[in-house]
Amino acid sequence: MFFRPIADASLAQNAYFIGCQRTGEAIVVDPERDVDRYLELAAEQGFRLTAVAETHIHADYLSGARELVERHGAVAYVSAEGGVDWQFEWGLGHPRVRLLRGGDRFAVGNIALRAVHSPGHTPEHLSFLVTDHGGGAEEPMGLLSGDFIFVGDVGRPDLLESAAGLAGAMEPSARALWASLRATAGWPEHLQIWPAHGAGSACGKELGAVPSSVLGYERRYNRALREALEGPQEAFVEHILAGQPEPPRYFARMKRDNRLGPALLPGGRLPRPHRLAPEALAAWHPGSGPEVLLDLRAERALFMERHLPGALFAPLAGGKLPLVAGSYVDEGSSLILLVNHEAEVEEAVRQLVRIGLDQVVGWILVDQALAAQREGVDLAVSQARITTAELGVALEAQPGAVVLDVRGGEEFRASHVLGAYHIPYTRLAARLDEVPEGELLYVHCGSGLRASLAAAYLAREGREVVHVEGAFAAIPAELLA
Repeated sequence: MFFRPIADASLAQNAYFIGCQRTGEAIVVDPERDVDRYLELAAEQGFRLTAVAETHIHADYLSGARELVERHGAVAYVSAEGGVDWQFEWGLGHPRVRLLRGGDRFAVGNIALRAVHSPGHTPEHLSFLVTDHGGGAEEPMGLLSGDFIFVGDVGRPDLLESAAGLAGAMEPSARALWASLRATAGWPEHLQIWPAHGAGSACGKELGAVPSSVLGYERRYNRALREALEGPQEAFVEHILAGQPEPPRYFARMKRDNRLGPALLPGGRLPRPHRLAPEALAAWHPGSGPEVLLDLRAERALFMERHLPGALFAPLAGGKLPLVAGSYVDEGSSLILLVNHEAEVEEAVRQLVRIGLDQVVGWILVDQALAAQREGVDLAVSQARITTAELGVALEAQPGAVVLDVRGGEEFRASHVLGAYHIPYTRLAARLDEVPEGELLYVHCGSGLRASLAAAYLAREGREVVHVEGAFAAIPAELLA
């Protein structure tokens, strides 16, 4: 058996490529939408990519299953569980889509996969037990666990409510997850765990940075799994629902599009944005057209010092581009990339396409963009800044100003500035009407990074913003509740 995880660091997502070396057939499980990577691996290793499987309807990226079925002739294996509201509608009645229930089996060459219905993260969720019959095995060696069991954590059961807006869904989902986890009690300890996500994903709160594990180890050291196996349901429900990170705004859109069927990439290729000349920005005014500028530089100090008016700060490194674009950019928007090097363009396009932002119309080198002028005057602007240590003095000088805390809910509840408004940075666009208009906004987080992303967005929306840079611990104690 050939086995290869294919990781996307920007979304902390793992797809899995499994091939039978005897028959030359292969499957990819939980692929992203830019499927050329999986096809290239198949060609390099001498496989035919004949199948694709999905563990569930994803919230954090667009699936590549439909692309592989429609353009490359693969057979898709997807869940028939969860009820009528949780079906892959694009696959219903399709001649190359097989609907699975818990206990169903299928094979790719001499490799057998058995579907395990594992609801909790979502109602239709499947995991797949993998047995290598070609290697002489008669029992599974591993579990493609999707968002069921992670290294160090288990799938969060609140997203149907917190991201997709299904009121009252999180507690029943947590109870379903508890039952699914307890159903694994009889599984062998040697079973390898191959999860769909690792550290950095918004699909859990304690995900480990190790890419895989074994079930016996997780039973001992994965707190959520241990609580499900050893403790009462109520304690597990309380633990698993507490402290989950706020989901980005785009998660609800991904649920919708993955259920209905992601749009096929035109011609089966990634968008190819044109290089823009600096003169193209001479008439640029934020809000004057449909384009959104994404500044992909990594250094927030450089962005704050000089950037194009209305540009969003969306660092390409560190997984912030999909979070920023997914949280602040409306679907269908035309995007212009400001990059340090041309080599960054393809990676940025991939990250955007994976969350359904396909209209990447152009790119320009950031130093050329910042040199653009309008009627002999520099186009670039700067962002007002202070440090967290200076916040008290600043508020005394501006008694009508508003403090906006863009940290997570658990951080805010632990301690916050007296009178501060609280909206996590990934939810700002969805709750912009809660931000006071006409007031100076001092925007802070825990270190300055999340606040810098939020400040750029608020400035683009016409708000008067001061970015508060530095550690939360440096805020004067007399300001804190």
